[in-house]
Amino acid sequence: MTSITLVRGDITQQFVDAVVNAANSSLLGGGGVDGAIHRRGGPEILQECRRLRASHYGKGLPTGRAVATTAGLLDARWVIHTVGPVWSATEDRSDLLASCYRESLRVADELGAATVAFPAISTGVYRWPMDDAARIAVETVRGTPTAVEEVRFVLFDDAAYETFARRLD
Repeated sequence: MTSITLVRGDITQQFVDAVVNAANSSLLGGGGVDGAIHRRGGPEILQECRRLRASHYGKGLPTGRAVATTAGLLDARWVIHTVGPVWSATEDRSDLLASCYRESLRVADELGAATVAFPAISTGVYRWPMDDAARIAVETVRGTPTAVEEVRFVLFDDAAYETFARRLD
């Protein structure tokens, strides 16, 4: 049984097997969590992302998919990059957001990761409402068969932490 824990803090400072990056499809870094992971993890992450772009993902990583690279200088073994959907008021993209969590857990299982730290995917510049994002994240992790022992949601502020805590109860 996978345990789910919540941490208020910085995902780049977690001691885990894998850190999940809320990446953009280019895999070449960006803002928010993505930029923080690339800055703290160092150039090796970007080098592996460039290799992925040159080989398997020439057009970028599709939304809802996940792929792993080294974690560089992070206190983790791997970074699992996943591309969350941009929230839309007119189109239900919940399945794509759920896919980010399922695919990240699938990649974690392939790697043999026992501990995985997730951010609140798509809640930053992609504007997904926090309460709905927390619902999808918690339900998907609870409903996905995985060998991962601990899923840690690392939330940047008190409001996000409290929203996820309500969804866990």
